[in-house]
Amino acid sequence: MDKEILEPAHYVEEKISGVFSKLLSREVNINLLLPSGWATESKTYPLLLLNDGQDMDKLKIKETLEKLYAQSLIGEIIVAGVVAGDRMQEYGVAAKRDYLKRGSKAKAYAQYIVTELIPYLTYKYPVNKQERYTIAGCSMGGLSALDIAWNHPKLFSKSGAFSGAFWWRKRNSKSRFYSDARDRIMHQQISSGRKRTGMKFWFQAGTEDEKNDRNKNGVIDSIDDTLDLIVELTKKGYRPFHDIQYLEVTGGHHNLETWAEAMPVFLKWAFGE
Repeated sequence: MDKEILEPAHYVEEKISGVFSKLLSREVNINLLLPSGWATESKTYPLLLLNDGQDMDKLKIKETLEKLYAQSLIGEIIVAGVVAGDRMQEYGVAAKRDYLKRGSKAKAYAQYIVTELIPYLTYKYPVNKQERYTIAGCSMGGLSALDIAWNHPKLFSKSGAFSGAFWWRKRNSKSRFYSDARDRIMHQQISSGRKRTGMKFWFQAGTEDEKNDRNKNGVIDSIDDTLDLIVELTKKGYRPFHDIQYLEVTGGHHNLETWAEAMPVFLKWAFGE
């Protein structure tokens, strides 16, 4: 009986382990997905950076990339997933901590991405330097991804946020002085900033992300916060359906299973042929 010959995996996995970052004061591990012919082919690839790189398997990144490529829906890319350290301190908005002083290392994390990780990746691997990069993340990682892209428009042209933690605020929402308009940090940053030319945004939220409804309007906060952020972006001149894409997953929860379900939509948006 002939032995079945299996097609080789189109993407190969590689790990960068134990590299100490002075900015983060810790060793950082990176999980990579590389096109199988990256070392021998004379071509370069778009780069996707992912927060929470430890979750790449559960997000089915490799499986999804291979399936979409086989269907000619996306081209080949390089994915670098940064394994998280202290998520509540390294993720957030670099310019301002939240009311519980979380996000204290968000500025250092952004600097790590920009000044340590990207230069290393573009030196070691065939990353296409002629186009700007894409960065994405889930929950707090989604907030971080948008913040990093927004503040480094020369490096990033696209950001993706799966159930982004856009509630991030400078005052407790239970305070009588709390106001959505004044206290949501990412919204304020977009509102007070200038338009970043050529930048595009992708957002996902699930109808079961949470139960909270601060303003009692019948819409959960995670959807409200995301839609309000989209409003701020449209005020800057970004166009829905062209510069901004929003995916609402009916029955979607705040978990890896829902985000894995949404991943093909994001990847086709970011890297579609």
